[in-house]
Amino acid sequence: MEKMNWLKLLNPNRLGQKSISNQSSARSFFEQDYDRIIFSHPFRRLQDKTQVVPLPEEDFVHTRLTHSLEVSSVGRSLGKKVGESIIDKYSELNDAGFSSFDFGAIVAAASLAHDIGNPPFGHSGEDAISGFFKNSELGKWIQSEVSVEEWEDLTHFEGNAQGFRLFHRPDNQGIKLTYSTLAAFSKYPRTAHLFDKDPKRKSQKKYGFFQTEKDYFEELANELGLIRLSNEMSWVRHPLTFLVEAADDICYHVIDLEDGCRLGWVPFEQARDLLANVLGDSYMPEKLEKTKGKNAKIAYLRALCINKLINECAEVFMANEDKILTGEFDASLMSQVPSKKVLRDIIEVSIQKIYRSHVVLETEVVGHRVLEGLLEEFLGAAIAQKGADDSSTKDLTVFRLLPETYQELITDTASLYEISLICIDYISGMTDRYAINLYRKLKGISLPGMK
Repeated sequence: MEKMNWLKLLNPNRLGQKSISNQSSARSFFEQDYDRIIFSHPFRRLQDKTQVVPLPEEDFVHTRLTHSLEVSSVGRSLGKKVGESIIDKYSELNDAGFSSFDFGAIVAAASLAHDIGNPPFGHSGEDAISGFFKNSELGKWIQSEVSVEEWEDLTHFEGNAQGFRLFHRPDNQGIKLTYSTLAAFSKYPRTAHLFDKDPKRKSQKKYGFFQTEKDYFEELANELGLIRLSNEMSWVRHPLTFLVEAADDICYHVIDLEDGCRLGWVPFEQARDLLANVLGDSYMPEKLEKTKGKNAKIAYLRALCINKLINECAEVFMANEDKILTGEFDASLMSQVPSKKVLRDIIEVSIQKIYRSHVVLETEVVGHRVLEGLLEEFLGAAIAQKGADDSSTKDLTVFRLLPETYQELITDTASLYEISLICIDYISGMTDRYAINLYRKLKGISLPGMK
């Protein structure tokens, strides 16, 4: 049976780079990945993108930025913990100069970037972009001009694929990441269009790269020795992807509940009992009573739960490490931990009292209207520029609102699929507030300078 090799999986080369320069003694190449991401413009914009509560006024509610930083922190701990066990198991890794810190750095960097491709308004933003192409007159016309594979990309917009694309855009040349970090980032290593999809494989639930980046991913997969699942563009996950996914799962299970409690949407007693059930025998109510204030109590329980779940996920990973390397194991680590039943209870409460709260639902409706409206304006104007002689004054004016970098990419030779992705790049990169403000101006609801 084919099996992936850790020495090959820990590859510090960067995509498209033929030779590797000397590594700094101060920072490993994997640590450099983290720094490149945190100083990038796409990452910075996460400060005003919805996590759970849209456009939060409260200063303690998480945005995509604070969520990503916390996931990265949990990911580093997970990576180092698993890395220690892997290094002990495979002495050749230690001989090659690798340490548990390399595992921690890769998972931390990939976790930091895990939401970097998400559009405004969270998952409802993804639905809005997909819905525009499925339901609008412009979208239906585009369908007749693109391939089946390209149409799947447009009508099933995926933030994970958008994130992978961001690392290769001409205006993001400074975010060239190592093969290992890029692969750990890629939770769904396949294209949108597959003839033979296995619903039991978690890694095939969504997709991880558009048609425009498929050659990049194939290069990455070949360099790392990822196992190809079929003759189609589909591979098994890089093993460290399971840790990135687990770090995200840990944070949104526990911290979304904490946010809901702080906002008063989930009663303190209910949140306390759910977190106490995660802790099980290690829960000490007498110690909790010494902590003053409900918010501090929930924060204390949250910290203990995260630590316990890190240990449980690391144990599940090592118990299945051989199957992970052969591609036999393809489930989330959190679905296998001893606390899985309590975690399902937490998700049920979060769905009922947080994700379906009126403020969340109302803003999702607004998000649909805003993103669909922006796509209608900018994509229509961009397409009109292919036949510039026929474009209206309005189309030309809207087209000029696009940043210069995007205008330069929309050439006479660009296909409708490529133009669509370029407009998606621009709109999905917006912050929530910027998208709303720009929509209001384009629709004449407000004028420049008005608040």
